[in-house]
Amino acid sequence: EKRTMTLMEKNGYHDSVYINAAKIFQGIHTKKHKDRILVRYGDDSVSPLLTFKDEYFQRVSYELAFNALKYQDLLEEILLDSCVYPCHSIPDELTSLLVVMLYDLQERKFQAREIFDEEEPVAEVRKIEHYLYSFRTKLAAALARCRIKHNALSIEYFIPETIRKQAQRASALPLCVWINTFKISLQDVFGDLKKKGFTRVESVSDLDRHTYCMDQHCNDVLVFPSSLKEELLNLDLFADCKLLLQ
Repeated sequence: EKRTMTLMEKNGYHDSVYINAAKIFQGIHTKKHKDRILVRYGDDSVSPLLTFKDEYFQRVSYELAFNALKYQDLLEEILLDSCVYPCHSIPDELTSLLVVMLYDLQERKFQAREIFDEEEPVAEVRKIEHYLYSFRTKLAAALARCRIKHNALSIEYFIPETIRKQAQRASALPLCVWINTFKISLQDVFGDLKKKGFTRVESVSDLDRHTYCMDQHCNDVLVFPSSLKEELLNLDLFADCKLLLQ
């Protein structure tokens, strides 16, 4: 199941993730001055009821919502420039869902979402998904025009510089990984990592490529280079919850 979750992040999410991310985004989106409002988000005076299947679903729902928030201005510009918004068949109450699903669609390079299980479909999600995908060519063209207009090599250039620098610093931090000693011993972890081509080094300053070291203060924590995140999450050790990313 964990392995399926890793693949799912690359190919889309469960319907419930989009719904929860939209509810979160509805409460945190940047509100424009009345004379500048071009995209309307409906009423957000009532706190949303969030229901998560587990901790993973909670994490990715918040990640999706906050990523949409970072790029809210760009996503709104794409919707308006492509004439995908406004749409009489999509009420203001679904605009947040439209925005978070547009962010995810462009992250997938406007490719179709893959469904990995027989989850219960959510009508609103399928409606918005079909609508966005039917206009994927116009949306991709609008994104390209935005990048040319702002001389941006990628969408990261649309983030304010202070936030972009924070994200860069965060992405450069080493990865801390807990060893689930209820499922595996330290020595078995070391042996498994060695078989996978990882080398143990003495300290964080020695980390380079496929290396790791022990945390100086916690003997059940390993530290890896930040560049290995995706590769680590695809290991059986993570799929079987023997290692847990902090």
